[in-house]
Amino acid sequence: MQDLVSVVTLGSVYLLFALGMSITWGTIDILNFAHGSVFMFSAFSASLVLERLTLGLVPVLLIGVVVGALMSVLIQVVAFEQIIKRARDRRTAEMQILIGGIGVAIIPLAIAQHHTQSNPFGLNASSFTVESISLGGLRITNIQVLTVLLALALWAAAAVWLRRSRQGLALRAIGVDAQTAALMGVDRRRLALVTMAVAGGMAGLSGVLFTFSLGAITPESGDTLLVKAFACIILGGVGSMLGVAFGAYLLAAAEVVILTQTNGSWVEAVSFGLIFLVLLVRPAGVFGRKEVRRT
Repeated sequence: MQDLVSVVTLGSVYLLFALGMSITWGTIDILNFAHGSVFMFSAFSASLVLERLTLGLVPVLLIGVVVGALMSVLIQVVAFEQIIKRARDRRTAEMQILIGGIGVAIIPLAIAQHHTQSNPFGLNASSFTVESISLGGLRITNIQVLTVLLALALWAAAAVWLRRSRQGLALRAIGVDAQTAALMGVDRRRLALVTMAVAGGMAGLSGVLFTFSLGAITPESGDTLLVKAFACIILGGVGSMLGVAFGAYLLAAAEVVILTQTNGSWVEAVSFGLIFLVLLVRPAGVFGRKEVRRT
C-alpha cells in the first residue's frame, strides 16, 4: 500500500508539470521544449532566495510560480513570437519552435550548472519542515498531501477554465481554426501570453514541490521530466485534460512497479516504451481524437 502513496504523489508531480505543456500544445500549438528548464530554474531561483532569506512554504511556492510564469512569457515574446512572424508556414514554425525551445533551454541550464557546479541543490526553508504522518498504516508527508491536492485542484480548475470561461473557449477555438477565430475577434497573441504564463506557473510550482519532496534536484532534472511529460501527453492524447491525468498516473504506476520489481535500471526506459506502444496501438492517444486539425 505504501507503493500506492508513491504512485499518487509521483503521478501528481507529473500531472502538474505536464498539464501546462499539454495546454500550450493542444491550444496555441506550441510544443515548448524549454518547459523543463522553467521547471528547474524556478526551483533554483527559490533556492537562491532561501540562501539569503528565511521564508515559509507559501512564499517559496509563490516564488516558483512567479519565476515560472515570467520565464515562459519571456520565452514566448523573445523567441516563439519572432519565429512565428518569420516562418514561411505553420509546419515550418512548428519545427523551428521545437528547435528554438531546445536552444533557449540551454541558457538557464548553463546558469544553474555554473552556480552549482552541476551538483544537486535543495530548498533550505528553515521555517518549514517536511513532516510525516501515519494514516492507516501508511506514512505520508505533508508535502505529498499538498502536492496531490494542488495537482488535482489545478487540473480541475484548468479544465473548467478551458470549457466554461470566455478565454478558455477562445483558446479552444484557436486550437480548431486559428484563422476563423482571428476573424471573430480573438486576440491570439494575448491569449498565447496568458496560456504561457499559466503553463510556466504550473511548471514552477511543480519544480518547487518536487524539490521539497526529494530534498534536492540537479540542473538536469528538468530534462528528465520533459521526456516524462511528453509521454503523459502522448499516452492520454494531445489536448485532452482527462488524457494528461490518465497518462501521468499510468506512467507513475508503471515506474513504481518497475522500480519495486527490478534494481531500477529500467525505470527511465518506461516512458519511451509506453510512447512506442501507444503510438503503435492508438496514435491519437487513449483519450485523443482520431483526427485533429492542427492550425
